[in-house]
Amino acid sequence: MGSATADPRDGSGRYELRVKGHLDTRWAAWFDGFSLTRASDGTTVLAGFIVDQAALHGVLQKLGDVGLPLLSVTRADSDEPTASTTDAG
Repeated sequence: MGSATADPRDGSGRYELRVKGHLDTRWAAWFDGFSLTRASDGTTVLAGFIVDQAALHGVLQKLGDVGLPLLSVTRADSDEPTASTTDAG
């Protein structure tokens, strides 16, 4: 997705999105090259760089289209030790 630098003012940065269920790695291309990691707890973590909040909403929409429940969205920038997390009920 490019080598842009993170800017907390526009929402850009590395994110990890956790969903319930397992996505096959072939879905990575549909999620703009995000890495997909299937965890033993039955969840999948999608990790990658998002350029702004509009792009984040686009990724969230794609997750909704797949139909997997969103468990959390975590900003994973290394310069932010207190990553903001939103847990979906």
